Amino acid sequence: MSSIQIIVGSMLGGTEYVAEACEEVLNELDHNVNIHLQPDFNSIINCTFTNNSEQKKNKKATWIICTSTHGAGEYPDNIKQFISDLSNCDQDLSTVRFLTIGIGDSSYDTFCKAAKDATKLLLSKGCSELTSIKTFDMSEDIDPEELAKQWISTNIDLL
Repeated sequence: MSSIQIIVGSMLGGTEYVAEACEEVLNELDHNVNIHLQPDFNSIINCTFTNNSEQKKNKKATWIICTSTHGAGEYPDNIKQFISDLSNCDQDLSTVRFLTIGIGDSSYDTFCKAAKDATKLLLSKGCSELTSIKTFDMSEDIDPEELAKQWISTNIDLL
């Protein structure tokens, strides 16, 4: 099956649970999944392009960006360096396909801004968005982990 990198941006840990729920579904469907709770750009690039012989043949990589937004629309601390390295990357990322999951609270005007900004950045680097960003509203969604599992299951054919 596919090799998938889940890249997590989280300040308080809630986003980690959503990412782990996605990982659980993907593992059950026999995908090769690496979850990055402290995402390192170089490590993820190495996982993406060198660790999987099937990946080398297909030259397709799938990333799931799962991030909350912190403060006034900022990235969580643990993903800032990854985003900075991605911004400065001159490597061809046109074979990277991605999904974005944003976690936030719609009572803020910066609702899921980090996820939206990450999506724009990935697109600007030539990556292909497999489907529109999925957002979870922590002020309304009672069980975002279960909703994430359902969303991944519904979109599994894209991976």
